[in-house]
Amino acid sequence: TSLKYRLTWQVLSTRRGYRQRVYVERTKPLGKYTTEELYVRFRFGKADIEYLVNLLRPKLQHRTQRSHSLSVEDQILIALRFYACGTFYQVVGHYMGVVKSAVCDVVRDVSIALASLVNEFVSFSKDNQIAQAKRSFFLLGNMPNTIGAIDCTHVHIQAPRENEWEFINRKGRHSINVQLVCDADLIITNCVVKLPGSVHDARILRESALYRDLQTNRPDGIILGDSAYPLLPWLMTPFLTTNTPAQARFNSAHCRARCAIERLNGVLKRRFACLNYLRAEPQKACNITLACIVLHNIATKRNVPLCADNDAPEPLGDPKQPPAFCQNEQTGRATTDAIVRHYF
Repeated sequence: TSLKYRLTWQVLSTRRGYRQRVYVERTKPLGKYTTEELYVRFRFGKADIEYLVNLLRPKLQHRTQRSHSLSVEDQILIALRFYACGTFYQVVGHYMGVVKSAVCDVVRDVSIALASLVNEFVSFSKDNQIAQAKRSFFLLGNMPNTIGAIDCTHVHIQAPRENEWEFINRKGRHSINVQLVCDADLIITNCVVKLPGSVHDARILRESALYRDLQTNRPDGIILGDSAYPLLPWLMTPFLTTNTPAQARFNSAHCRARCAIERLNGVLKRRFACLNYLRAEPQKACNITLACIVLHNIATKRNVPLCADNDAPEPLGDPKQPPAFCQNEQTGRATTDAIVRHYF
């Protein structure tokens, strides 16, 4: 009966003038390009892409192949291509052999799937890894007892339709202000991706779960920040003016160690060029940014290479930006003085 029905439908379709769909065969980049070419086009090699496919299959697998739905591999490659170049959806679709609307849907779905894994791939060093984190920072800049560096970076976006004024940063551009904490190996250990560009760096810290956690449970080590942040027992900022040679040596070591976060901001935006400007509403921009953060940690942990010309640091932030608040500065200064006294 089923076969008879299909044959009858084909005959009726022919008589009524229905046109049979013609599906264009999509390119197969994993078989077409070498490993080096995959790095350039998608920022990941074949083995890394296969890892991502297996990781995201439960979240992206379609239940049927109706209308020749995109495979998980195709979805991953389309999204990676967008993250890598950040161009228009139509351009990415032409490159990958799909329509613009499909690219839009895929980038949305893959970004949400990756963003949902942020707690799995972004976390502070465990107790047995803290010693290694401190050793790495000490080798980087002779800064003792350091477990992380903190800074914010702006992801520029198109002017949103709602509350547009909230997203204008101090440089007059619309953006999301993203707080990142990293270790000496450029692994992102904490992130806050939700606040508009007009929000000050110190306010993002103050309203974050990280601040509440570390104020309650002081970590076994210190985090380095620039002068935009408050001086706290666990957050060390440089001396605004140095009165002794020891303080000058502290500032020098602080700067060398904290360059890890500056370098991370540059590497992240060069690995995923879409983060330089996103033509997206704020919520979608946040999901894309979280997806790139997860992918960066995966790439770093899997030793995915990054070309030397894409490994330049971002320009330093404005050193004259004042701290927004000075809570616990007295205790923080005592901690700083103790470090200067014992190590410098």
